[in-house]
Amino acid sequence: MLMSRPFCVWKDAYVIGGPEISHPLDCLVYVVDADDLVLIDAGAGQSYPALVDHLRFLGLDPEKLRYAIVTHRHIDHIGALAQFKKHFGVELIAHEADAEAIETGRDTGAGIYGVPYETCPVEHKIKGGEAALMLGTREFHFVHIPGHTPGSMAVYLDMGGKRLLFGQDIHGPYLPQWGGDPKIAAGSLERLLSLEADILAEGHFGIFQPADAVREYIQGYLKQLKAS
Repeated sequence: MLMSRPFCVWKDAYVIGGPEISHPLDCLVYVVDADDLVLIDAGAGQSYPALVDHLRFLGLDPEKLRYAIVTHRHIDHIGALAQFKKHFGVELIAHEADAEAIETGRDTGAGIYGVPYETCPVEHKIKGGEAALMLGTREFHFVHIPGHTPGSMAVYLDMGGKRLLFGQDIHGPYLPQWGGDPKIAAGSLERLLSLEADILAEGHFGIFQPADAVREYIQGYLKQLKAS
């Protein structure tokens, strides 16, 4: 499901950006209200003012932005991070394997997209395969799912009796020139299936629910990887 304006995904989780919502180059940008606001990805950069306006449209106070979770290093997910940090002091959370790119600007794809990227420090670097952090009033779980990039992460939380999974770019591409590895990606998709999510918030292609639809979506790309 894609819409042309911000909307609620489930309970306190929202979409505030995307190609039809904020800018054609943007990934889907999410926010979770955990008393502190937790941003998940930030678009390619040009839509920063719109993303802030969309928070207000939903009745959320941008001054409560505290964290920005980065699912991976590609420019369409990290472009506005520096602006959110400058204006609201957000602390960045990323996997250590992609943190260097976020901090240096290397291997972000900004040149391919033809947009500038302003580097910024990553305060919280997730190490290893899985971790959990209390952000505001909610516990966020981080799962390392390399294959799209070396440091790709999924994020999930249990909210209102359902498991909500921010699965990032399940669709890929899994190309070496973008930091991808199809063989590793297959294992990562199997790991996502094991989480048994009720709702999937994908990086570009919208919201999938219930659990059967989530499983079918992930399995479709897993079959493609195994057949290639």
